[in-house]
Amino acid sequence: MSATNLKVAYVAIDTIHFMSTKFPRTPYDTVKGLAYFPRMLDKIRIHAAGELPELYLPHLGSGFDGRCLNFLHVKYDALRERVLAGGTDEEILEWCYENGKRPTDEEVETWTGFMQKRGWRDEASERIVFRLKEAGIEHRDKEAVTMFDFIDLDEGRTPPDFKKWEPPRIA
Repeated sequence: MSATNLKVAYVAIDTIHFMSTKFPRTPYDTVKGLAYFPRMLDKIRIHAAGELPELYLPHLGSGFDGRCLNFLHVKYDALRERVLAGGTDEEILEWCYENGKRPTDEEVETWTGFMQKRGWRDEASERIVFRLKEAGIEHRDKEAVTMFDFIDLDEGRTPPDFKKWEPPRIA
């Protein structure tokens, strides 16, 4: 297949991706200070309803989901079963703490800080550049400083404006 045909095929797949009826919440959302967790729960719920974009399916329980699961010391299948049994995000997080590991407040703060900055001045920076090009939104590179920013842009949201935290010498 030629590069032109591949690009057309990607555009067709990307269009299907955005035709989905539901996206999970922004990865910036938190439950009890824990970033990304609500998004992972949304992905489970939306998938069960048959509305999760097909391109997301191979990554359920891996990638950032996998990092979050490892942090909590719970398995994806067990979490999926618990989510589908019902309950609030807070109740499900408490279940994770009871059946996996209850991190300290400092560990939660460290996790959230790390995840919110993934791709900013680290080895994942080049991945953001690749993903922006892959999604056809490389013109928005100044808005995608982190992987969370890219996810928001890719799903049609505007990432938070963190310029207020930039030191005066950088801003």
